Amino acid sequence: MDGLTLVMLAVLAMLVFFMFRNGRKRKKDQEALQATMVPGADVMTNFGLYGTIVSIDEEANKVALQIAPGTIVEIHRQTIARVVDPIVATDDDDVDGAETLVVPEPADFGTDPEFGQRKGDDDKPGKSDA
Repeated sequence: MDGLTLVMLAVLAMLVFFMFRNGRKRKKDQEALQATMVPGADVMTNFGLYGTIVSIDEEANKVALQIAPGTIVEIHRQTIARVVDPIVATDDDDVDGAETLVVPEPADFGTDPEFGQRKGDDDKPGKSDA
């Protein structure tokens, strides 16, 4: 065998090795996610829907997800992308170390321009028809 053939076989062997390694890692991550999916957990689906797990049907691979009070949808179990943990920050000023939920402030973009008016045209005089 010449050197080029040996190099090509070595590259092929490395590709196969990394494919199997990534497959095992992905399977381990999926099993960890399935273990954390319990009723009452807040989750996010692959298509961006947030909700709380109500029940899990192991045989049919279905999850009942409450997305709003009184609104329950059934989705396939594998569409759940991750279990969402609430963002919690501790305040250093608290004596008892109580945790508070951090909610971001809504952005203030100012007032919307009137119909037909461009942003920044507030101080400019209107065009005349002449």
